[in-house]
Amino acid sequence: MQPQFRSYPLPAHHASANTPSRQRGPGPAMQNPTHMPLQYGVQSQQQAQQQQQADTARREKMRRIAMNPTDKNIPDGVEDICIGDGVARYRQLRDIERTLDATMMRKKLEIADSVHHSRARRYGTMRIWISNTAENQPWQSGGLDNESFFESESSATYKVKIQGRLIEEGDELGLSDDEDEEKDPDAMEEDGEQKAKPSAKPKVFSQYFTSITVDFDRAKSLQPDNFTQIEWKRSEAVNPSPKESNFSELHFERKGDENINVTVNLQRHHVPERYRLSKPLAELLDTDEEDRAGVMMGIWEYARSQHLQQEDDERKFTCDAKLKALFNNQDTFYFPTLPQLVKPHLTALPPVQLAYTIRVDKPYISPSPDSNTPPSCPTIYDVQVALDDPLQPLVFELLRPKNSVETLQHIHNIDDQLVLLMGAISQSKAKHAFYTSMSKDPVAFLKRWLSSQKRDLEVIIGEATRGGGEDASGEEWRRGGEESVWAGETARESVALWLARQNTKAH
Repeated sequence: MQPQFRSYPLPAHHASANTPSRQRGPGPAMQNPTHMPLQYGVQSQQQAQQQQQADTARREKMRRIAMNPTDKNIPDGVEDICIGDGVARYRQLRDIERTLDATMMRKKLEIADSVHHSRARRYGTMRIWISNTAENQPWQSGGLDNESFFESESSATYKVKIQGRLIEEGDELGLSDDEDEEKDPDAMEEDGEQKAKPSAKPKVFSQYFTSITVDFDRAKSLQPDNFTQIEWKRSEAVNPSPKESNFSELHFERKGDENINVTVNLQRHHVPERYRLSKPLAELLDTDEEDRAGVMMGIWEYARSQHLQQEDDERKFTCDAKLKALFNNQDTFYFPTLPQLVKPHLTALPPVQLAYTIRVDKPYISPSPDSNTPPSCPTIYDVQVALDDPLQPLVFELLRPKNSVETLQHIHNIDDQLVLLMGAISQSKAKHAFYTSMSKDPVAFLKRWLSSQKRDLEVIIGEATRGGGEDASGEEWRRGGEESVWAGETARESVALWLARQNTKAH
């Protein structure tokens, strides 16, 4: 069947006898579209094989680790053939090691439990200064420009600064001077000047909050730049840059030539996260804010104090009037389901709201000397923030020392050496028992040894039909009488079954 082509008119071609014909080479070969899926299939197959090989190697490694000997106890009976009291001392050291491990583990659990369940918290005061400056305002220019009334955009701007610092005991209640903080590194020290001792760097303003939002009290259409909110959020990256996450002041610049009211919202940062409790839960725990672990512990202590735990099932608790109001009139509840039950009663903490008016007028930006008011006088707020426990670094140092990995690796190597030594001692004890038994009665020992070797050989080559000497070759099978094997109930049942089978075959 001829292929169908469109009937486009062919252009006229005038070939000349003197014009040599143009030699056309082969055109570019088209790539087979089936090669790409085939290549992808080969790659996926190779990846699957590599994954399978990695899994096999991992299982083989785990199998070898599981097969490694782990017994560090000295074999029994070594003290009878050992010279001195080394065995008794080793066992005494093993008992001391077990006691020490149990004591250290218990102490670590107690410290960790006290850290997680301690309800003592420290709070500090964060002093926040909010101020603004203005530039290119109409009153700052030398005179009014008649054409400025017809311009749609104005060059008037204002710059808002939000600065915060934690107030400690003995600190001055004023803004820190930048000149005092920044010293010339090339300046010479005076003779009487003493170097300050290096201390732990305190947390800065941004580390106490997860987000800072500035809301403008004006419609979006009335804003020169169409912005009604400015927001900063803490970075969720593992290692954020210091400039983005650690700062002591926040400032922004916007266009505007009129006073405007703003609200600064500060979302406090808590570790672990704290929640606002519902009214029934707040009445039960006698607090308005708590973290999830504190809520669980509070309900547990309340239920235990009111003897609501059932005796037949200690996970089950009976609900009294307060718990029924909290859990939708349930008569009982299981403690493992408590996180799901209290979840509807936990809401995010509301932000701290600070009201501020951005002023661009002359009395605020550039007051007269007679007013005794500094330019751009800041508005000051005191906000309560949660402080870190000063003992927490010490507790973490106790739970996770710096050289703990090296110490554990060293102990693990010593344990491996002890396991090898115990294996060598066990082999030496077996050799000692072998030669001792042979020296006491060589004939009887060789008979027992040859019998054992014969039996092992029969089992290995498959000639033994039964194990444990049940091939009727022992002396007990040759003995007769009422106390023999043939007088037992098992022999009678076996003979009866054999006769019944023979009768069945005959019929």
